Amino acid sequence: MDKKAKKRVEVLRKKLSSLQQQLAGAKQQPDDPDEPARIQKEIDAAHAEMEQLKKG
Repeated sequence: MDKKAKKRVEVLRKKLSSLQQQLAGAKQQPDDPDEPARIQKEIDAAHAEMEQLKKG
């Protein structure tokens, strides 16, 4: 991985941490029933991007 990919992976890890906290909060307070699904989609997309960056 080059520097740019490593930096992107680091940014994605921070984003995943934040999204997982948001997901936990959204599940505890079901104000918007669509929000947990939306956040989970973002988490899945970040995981997919991270895997693609790691593969090269």
